[in-house]
Amino acid sequence: HTVLATGAFPSIHGMVANVWLDRETDELAYNIEDDRYGLLSKGSGVDKQTEIDPTQKLARTDGRSPASILVSTFSDELFVSNGGQSKIFAVSVKDRGAVPMAGHAGKAFWFSKKSGEFITSTYYYDEYPGWVADWNQRKLADRYQGKTWALLNDRSSYVFGAADDRPYEEDFAGFGRTFPHPYGKDPDTYYTRLTLSPAGDELTLDFARTLIENEQLGQGEVTDYLSISFSSTDYIGHLFGPSSLETEDNILRLDRTLAELFSYVDKTVGLENTLIVLSADHGGPEAPEYMASLGMETGRLTPNRVDQEPALAALKQRFGIGKELIEVYRHPYIYLDHDVIREQGLDQMEVERAVAEKLRNLKGVAAAVSSSELLENDLPDTPLTRQIRRNFHLKRSGDIYLVQEPYWFLFSNDSLPLVAMHGSPWRYDTFVPIFFAGKDIAAQRINRLVHPVDIAPTLANYLGVKPPAGSVGNPLYEVLPGK
Repeated sequence: HTVLATGAFPSIHGMVANVWLDRETDELAYNIEDDRYGLLSKGSGVDKQTEIDPTQKLARTDGRSPASILVSTFSDELFVSNGGQSKIFAVSVKDRGAVPMAGHAGKAFWFSKKSGEFITSTYYYDEYPGWVADWNQRKLADRYQGKTWALLNDRSSYVFGAADDRPYEEDFAGFGRTFPHPYGKDPDTYYTRLTLSPAGDELTLDFARTLIENEQLGQGEVTDYLSISFSSTDYIGHLFGPSSLETEDNILRLDRTLAELFSYVDKTVGLENTLIVLSADHGGPEAPEYMASLGMETGRLTPNRVDQEPALAALKQRFGIGKELIEVYRHPYIYLDHDVIREQGLDQMEVERAVAEKLRNLKGVAAAVSSSELLENDLPDTPLTRQIRRNFHLKRSGDIYLVQEPYWFLFSNDSLPLVAMHGSPWRYDTFVPIFFAGKDIAAQRINRLVHPVDIAPTLANYLGVKPPAGSVGNPLYEVLPGK
């Protein structure tokens, strides 16, 4: 999301992962966590017992802000260019789907899986606008109680209609592996289940329409900005995989949700006055078991047990280390225990490279690159190493960047029930749509390699404002007026 907002790579904007190890405090830090700005709604923090995303379990506080984003966003530059007159908003089921897109100058709202409300933090407001309080009081999320997520169309019309109960799919919190999926009424799981279905996007749309109406977006003399991250697709892909009946039905429903959004914008603002951009924060890998059924050799790695591998045990013996060498693994980085290394009087660079060498020999590992190799520029110039460099930030990145073989599952939480997990440099994880529609943009399909970092500078060029401070992308000339 931050790449989309800034036109910069993580090496520049600093958001190298959902979670990283803060070396100053020696604690895991969630990327938008900020204890200075608590939630406006007391008790609306994410329910840590039912949240499928482990980053929330690691957060030390419910406070949220964009402070960890080290450069400006497109929306920041738009706000500055118009003397602070542009209205900037971002909405998502996920907090980290909204906060980066709102930038530093905008307002962000996200869904609470504990209260069923759209909430925000004191970074953005001292108290909720009246229309937000009214929306939350209407309890629209409760209208799904006792209902189910059922198929939109007849099962025979689906590509994956006959694949509704594959053994590797997850039954998370009683949501089931087959249609219909029950929402239930259990307060500990109900709101989470909504986000695991198209209901999450439907609620996001309703809140966004209410925002457009009450904040009067697009009604002034300057350009306003609204980001909507429809995030249920991500959750559904994690639990069932991209090639699943659940994902197929969700995409059909998301298409309707987008149609409703564009119809509403046309009636209130006018599509002739609107520039639409569609993209994604990542692609979607298939479940390893699905690819194995097609004849590909795949598997699931258990990185939390890497420290117990015989090769690592021999390495610890070589260095005289009698306790844990790996302090933590948070995808995609392994953080070594620097205190242990110092206590033994060892050379940090030597240990890093030795550990990386051993990890490369593990089945399912395609690459293990140490930070010292990146700093010394001691790597061949390949597409893979260039991708790893783009994510390297001196203060936040770990000591070793781990890459799995294509379609192998590699994640940093062995107990988390996920079918598929993104976060690799392979094309299936980096293949995303980039779609522009609006005034004077001719209908055409462009077949050349572009990158999400190109979006922010394209928008800046289109509107005649400065590109974000760290932007490294190129304006897409096909989109620009008078090309």
